[in-house]
Amino acid sequence: MRAFCRACIPASVLAFAFACGQPAARVKQLSADELAKLLEQPDKVFFLDVREPYEIEMRGSVKGYVNIPLSQLPARLGEVPKNKVIVTL
Repeated sequence: MRAFCRACIPASVLAFAFACGQPAARVKQLSADELAKLLEQPDKVFFLDVREPYEIEMRGSVKGYVNIPLSQLPARLGEVPKNKVIVTL
């Protein structure tokens, strides 16, 4: 799972930024320590899983992440809070 996450996180972060119209400068890949600190502040973070349903079925889900498949993201951006740090998978 760890190798899969390392491969999909950069791609999903960039895709999310593109879908939101955010400049690449606002996109950051987190280290494990940075993510651990964010996990301590769940009210300030929105965990977004942009994988498609078949990918979740194959690899499993991650507790606490909201699934909005990348193919649906542009139409569902209203579900993503603007006042939180967004961590994608």
